[in-house]
Amino acid sequence: MEGHARRGSYVLGFVLAVALTVIPFAVVAKHYMTPANTLLVIAITAVLQILVHLRFFLHLRLTTSPRENILAISFTAVLLVIMLGGSFWIMFDLARRMAI
Repeated sequence: MEGHARRGSYVLGFVLAVALTVIPFAVVAKHYMTPANTLLVIAITAVLQILVHLRFFLHLRLTTSPRENILAISFTAVLLVIMLGGSFWIMFDLARRMAI
């Protein structure tokens, strides 16, 4: 019975992950919103996607968080900040250089 419950958790996580991937693609492909709102939808679904992966696939829960879970979440947050910061830095630098 426990294996079935785990399988159900993985299936639910997979369905949520697919839905959170399809939503931004649909918004961008069909031009349902303004560009600013589209970016907001992409950002919100990205954060939700991270939470779904942490909860359903990595089995990290904030209620019973031993030290390893806190370290894993902190490491994930640091990596996200580095990747996003670096991406924005590169894009803004390229935009500045191309505007000559």
